Amino acid sequence: MKVFIEAFKYAVENSEELISALGEHLLLVAVPVGIGVLAGLPLGLVSSRSRSASTLLINGFNSFRVIPSLAVLFVTIPYLGLTFQAAAIALTILVMPPILISTDVAFRSINPAILEAAKGMGMAPGQILRKIEIPLAMPVIVAGIKTSTVEAIASATLAAFIGAGGLGSFIVLGFSLYDNAILLVGAIPVALLALIAEVSLSLLQRSLQPPVK
Repeated sequence: MKVFIEAFKYAVENSEELISALGEHLLLVAVPVGIGVLAGLPLGLVSSRSRSASTLLINGFNSFRVIPSLAVLFVTIPYLGLTFQAAAIALTILVMPPILISTDVAFRSINPAILEAAKGMGMAPGQILRKIEIPLAMPVIVAGIKTSTVEAIASATLAAFIGAGGLGSFIVLGFSLYDNAILLVGAIPVALLALIAEVSLSLLQRSLQPPVK
């Protein structure tokens, strides 16, 4: 209990730095996830339409994913320096596979009979995509976005190792000073952010589920 009291006191005494680090952390999450959604959704759709594209895209991004995020961070340093851009690239590589794979699976899982019925009603391909496929695919797509967001929140702490800021700066400082109270000042908000993202996106996913008849 004492360490939590010390962490609270440290957070209050350094509230400006904590708020600044929180803002940096949220930006480190929002930018990669945003890029992942903008790129992953259309690529996932293309992947679901073509087996060769699926093999190329999914295997390609998964091969990047096996590389530790910290390793990617250090590889980008010679080209981008100790910058936000370096951290954003590493995190984007991390968040892309779950979004891409969930989008691919979502569209492939749609019952072909539903699509045939829509075609039989005279709906154009664009109408089928907008009115049938996307609404049915959204719950699974959101599940992929949820996974990516939670992973990005946790992994964004690594940005502190290259001086890109975020809540990880308190964790790094706590480790270097062997001070668990300072470490908790960074770790607790990260855990809370991950929990908030998990719960809120799970609720969104549930709300998008088609009603059971």
